[in-house]
Amino acid sequence: MEALEALLRADQPGYPLPDRVAALYPGGLGFAPRVLYSNFVGSLDGVVALGDGRNAGSVISGRNPGDRFLMGLLRACADAVVIGAGTLRATPEHLWTAEHIHPDLAEDWAELRHRLGRAPRPRLALLTAGGHLDPTHPAIRAGALVLTTEAGAARLAGALPDTCRVEVAGAAGEGAGAPATGSVDAAAALAAIHAEGHQVVLTEGGPAVMGQLLRARLLDEMFLTVSPVVAGREAEGADPAEPRPGFASGVELLPDHPEWWSLSTVHRHRDHLFLRYRTPRA
Repeated sequence: MEALEALLRADQPGYPLPDRVAALYPGGLGFAPRVLYSNFVGSLDGVVALGDGRNAGSVISGRNPGDRFLMGLLRACADAVVIGAGTLRATPEHLWTAEHIHPDLAEDWAELRHRLGRAPRPRLALLTAGGHLDPTHPAIRAGALVLTTEAGAARLAGALPDTCRVEVAGAAGEGAGAPATGSVDAAAALAAIHAEGHQVVLTEGGPAVMGQLLRARLLDEMFLTVSPVVAGREAEGADPAEPRPGFASGVELLPDHPEWWSLSTVHRHRDHLFLRYRTPRA
């Protein structure tokens, strides 16, 4: 793979990237000691999910090697990766590790995690309000911190392998981060992740998880890959229950609660753009 081209660089903490990784990502990469950052790929018209229950990331990105490299790099830097149950169901064979998405640099990812003092693989933190999980999913078998409601914890009692730990992160409808309809409380979930010792946290959750994090003002940084494809929105006669959302759903910010972010870095790989934004709160 050819290196990403750095179009905009900003001063930031620098991690000791292995030589091959540093050459592919000019300008360096690093994070604050405690940070929550997201990663999404979207189409030119802002679509991140196709609304049919399958994983849309590879479809929207066209399996661009630069996008897969950046996914690996962001996972390799993280203590923990947060996803929602919908993302788990949409990717039945996936593991949220750097080497799974970009195996060609597996040795480099392991070296980077060693340099950073990370565990061999990031901790998977799984948000599920109802506790509807497949215990045979390889990511579940590998081990996860399952953050759920009281009802979800009751459903999961005795159903998961010993590699998993279930914790109630706010009863349905309670907590500043929970919508009125009831969900995992985002702030309580992040606190539980921190309590396990994970400070550098990546979220690859879907639009619903992203909406919860934005509503609770928990997100510090966003990575957004802009893919040079037009996805289109709902066609005539399409099922309105299966929308094609942007990366934040279930939250309304404009016009009364705008979220203005600062552009930190821009990279390019062929016709794909890789944008990094930072909130002024970070």
